[in-house]
Amino acid sequence: MPEGLEAEIYARAAHQVIGRRITSVVVDPLCGDGDLLGRLVSADVRAVSRHGKHVLVDTTRGRLDLHFGMTGRLIVDGSAAIQQLEYGARRDDPAWDRLVVSFDRGEMRVSDPRRFSRHRLDPELDLGVDLLAPVDQIADALQGVSRRRGPVKGVLLDQRVIAGLGNLCVDEVLFHAGISPSTPMCEVADLNRLAEVLATTMPAMLVAGGSHTGDTGPGHREGDGRCALDGTPLVRSMVAGRATVSCPTHQR
Repeated sequence: MPEGLEAEIYARAAHQVIGRRITSVVVDPLCGDGDLLGRLVSADVRAVSRHGKHVLVDTTRGRLDLHFGMTGRLIVDGSAAIQQLEYGARRDDPAWDRLVVSFDRGEMRVSDPRRFSRHRLDPELDLGVDLLAPVDQIADALQGVSRRRGPVKGVLLDQRVIAGLGNLCVDEVLFHAGISPSTPMCEVADLNRLAEVLATTMPAMLVAGGSHTGDTGPGHREGDGRCALDGTPLVRSMVAGRATVSCPTHQR
């Protein structure tokens, strides 16, 4: 976290700054280039959008890219779009501010205790179709990688295939699609079904509050979590280098 769903929540909160003028930009040197981002001073914010895990702020002097890493949170005018990330810190410390954009009224800042967030000007993003795209676009993207031999989980985590999917979201999609995360992508029998599950699961999780809200979320990843569909104890493993939760009964 945050995954694309959290970035969507951040983007919606950032819409408040449209029409404002930037008066200063302060960035942690480990998280961005202060000289480059300083070019945004005196720019007017024209629009805010999102693609994958990136929130994009369009201004009259360029596009500001906000990427939140594992623990970044967006705070606009003193109000946090997400009060606490599931695996993030439980308090807000001004020392964790990695980007502060001040406007002619109010400010927008990124709080990130682990300094994994990255903030750039006019980035070239090599991203696939968005995780909230229509089902036909998702199906086309999956068809394009249908011959890959790696595990389906690793393919879905590839941001050049489906932008915005992270570990929690991928486990949830495969859980509801009934596919084992370690299944080779080339052996997934029904890609249209997988696309349909993805296209329905992501909006539902967004409404519920984000990537932590599913049947394989944090509350099920430790202890004696059981499958919500058949009661089987969930299995924990490493797939594509990531901690993975799945049901050995219905995910084949």
